[in-house]
Amino acid sequence: MSVDANWWEHFFEGLPVKLWLEALSHEHTQSEADAIARWLSVQPGADLLDVPCGGGRLSLALAERGYRLTGVDVSREFLEHARSCDDADRVSWEHREMRDLPWPGRFDGAYCVGNSFGYLDDEGNAAFLRAVAKALKPGARFILETPMVLENLLGHLQERPWWKVGEMYLLVSNKYDHTRSRLDIEYTFLSKGRSEVRHGSHQAYRYAELRQLLESSGFDVADATSWTRDAHSVTFIATRR
Repeated sequence: MSVDANWWEHFFEGLPVKLWLEALSHEHTQSEADAIARWLSVQPGADLLDVPCGGGRLSLALAERGYRLTGVDVSREFLEHARSCDDADRVSWEHREMRDLPWPGRFDGAYCVGNSFGYLDDEGNAAFLRAVAKALKPGARFILETPMVLENLLGHLQERPWWKVGEMYLLVSNKYDHTRSRLDIEYTFLSKGRSEVRHGSHQAYRYAELRQLLESSGFDVADATSWTRDAHSVTFIATRR
């Protein structure tokens, strides 16, 4: 499988955007927003950074709770949807690559959740974490949730899983390359006789490696919940030094 290094620049267009926007329920988003607010441990009115924000579901949910949000994403289609849902202009939407965070010391908290971490190479992922640390006030927290922890990923990785979301289907072909520690993925999106194929790639890390990467980027690190091998993702609470 051949995957461009900058695959993420044009992945989120068309059917992938439509499926991602429909994939999670309102109830799931509200529960997730509650957890993020609890882990960040800041009061309403605090400045929060959602990076990448996708279609804005968590930015909007946290804005409803009284936080001031900045949402960053590289996908124009995601941001168009986010702005269309933000009738009260409660969120500052920024079309930027996730390492481009030009707000030193501004934010009281930040988060990167879902499968959004690991798109870049090792240096790119480290640069992203350093950029987040630079954008945070000292003592502010960063929530990083990722399924790309090898001790968890390899235990439940399926070669060809599929999902149905509304009237759409997503067919996936996974190939883990142990020489690069990357999971290369072919995605096939099907909807009403239409199909689109995308390719993506995620850098995976051992648990200890990822903790060390966060620490070397300027954070003190704790687990949001106790680690278990059966978990499908790991969530870190990283506090800016």
